[in-house]
Amino acid sequence: MPFGKSIDIEVQLVRKSEDSKKDPCAPTDDALTDDWDAPHNLENPRNWSALKKACHIIPVALLCLSVTAGSSMITPGVFAIAHKFQVSHTAALLSLSLFVLGLAIGPVLAAPISETRGRAIVYKVSMPLYMLFILGAGLSDTFAGLLVCRTLAAVAGAPCLAVGAGTVADLFEPRRMATPGALVVMAPFLGPCLGPVIGGFSATPTDYQWTQWSTIFLALAAYLVVLPTQETHRKVLQQRTAKKLGLPSPEPVLAPLDAIKLLLTITLFRPIRMLVSEPIVLLYSIYNAFTFSVLFAFFEAYPFVFMREYGFSIWQYGLTFLGIGVGVLLGALGAILVDRWVYQRVWGKGGDRVEKKGPEQRLYIGMIGDLCLPVGLVWFALTAKVSVHWIVPVLAGIPFAFGNVTVFISAALYMLDVYGPLSGASAMAANGLLRYTMGAAFPLFTVQMYEALGVKWATLLLAGVCLLMVPIPWVFYKYGPGIRKRSPYSQ
Repeated sequence: MPFGKSIDIEVQLVRKSEDSKKDPCAPTDDALTDDWDAPHNLENPRNWSALKKACHIIPVALLCLSVTAGSSMITPGVFAIAHKFQVSHTAALLSLSLFVLGLAIGPVLAAPISETRGRAIVYKVSMPLYMLFILGAGLSDTFAGLLVCRTLAAVAGAPCLAVGAGTVADLFEPRRMATPGALVVMAPFLGPCLGPVIGGFSATPTDYQWTQWSTIFLALAAYLVVLPTQETHRKVLQQRTAKKLGLPSPEPVLAPLDAIKLLLTITLFRPIRMLVSEPIVLLYSIYNAFTFSVLFAFFEAYPFVFMREYGFSIWQYGLTFLGIGVGVLLGALGAILVDRWVYQRVWGKGGDRVEKKGPEQRLYIGMIGDLCLPVGLVWFALTAKVSVHWIVPVLAGIPFAFGNVTVFISAALYMLDVYGPLSGASAMAANGLLRYTMGAAFPLFTVQMYEALGVKWATLLLAGVCLLMVPIPWVFYKYGPGIRKRSPYSQ
């Protein structure tokens, strides 16, 4: 099928539901939705108070944190898994890798439910399933059973990672999304850092099960916080109001086959097409996927360094991830401050700068963090040895994590600004698919790479690849407007 024709088909499908270049929260001609954006309309989640919005954003961020923490919480128990099931260390790592792979699959399954039934039901149904599968992983008597349960748990828990961005879009105008978006985006980076810290106190050399019980306790705490939250999806809220008033639905009702085609287009087909045809999506997806994968590689690199070289115990090695956690928090804070001090001021002034370089203003914090990534890796490579105090390589995690988070946040906001709500969601789906798929692979060869090259050269190799990608945000800042003009998906 010719490329142009495939895009036409996508547009036809999208327009049957809503214009792909419209804000989905924009008012329509229907009487029911004429005043949807009016300040007095408290049914519109964007008109809720700041406190009420916070009470819906924070629980979602906690859900995302609990699921992603569940990915890495098992890593201190890998030694126990290898011992109990008599498998190799690399095979035992599949309990981590298959979980991360499941995080790539879950959002594709969740999107149809989110768009037709709303966000709340996704959160409130998927998390109990997640906890049940984690329970199965903890109780499993076979290695295959452990892997199957861990994979299914990730598929069940992943929807909150995808739907969380939708909740942010429901509650905030696009130009106001940076602060709440940073909280939700921070969770997939902070969760994996907290996982080994908690797991380090839960696991022993011969028992991994308490890492799974701890995962359930964390997920249950987040779930209890999300239970009181309300639905935020505009389309679902308006359909409920229409039904209550006996009015026809304000949104066009698609035939089941068209609905399935539309959702698969947004969550699967278009992301793959954009990944190979859009330079912005392709380069940022590769960049984010690689840096995210290095984070997951550290789940094996850190025990290799701190347990072998420094003689740390399991719980002590888990604590070394606090350095990365601090970097994640600083990265989210930096993104919020740059948004407040730079982006919002640009919008306030208006003029040509917004018109010609509007989306590119999102790249500032990423351009700063992008320089920190190789610095953190080189720092770790040169100091991770017995002759240097252990705190020095631990602190190297701060600039690395700062760069990792800020590059991702700026990329996410940039792509949403460039492509709009629907195509932007497809761009982020492509990013997530590549990010989690690559992240699943890296831990499986990290130990072999570090044994073959040594800590210094293995980490310098990762730093060298990061250095090659440093120009990406700078190139898009300069040439982004021209690239956007040539894109059929750009709004």
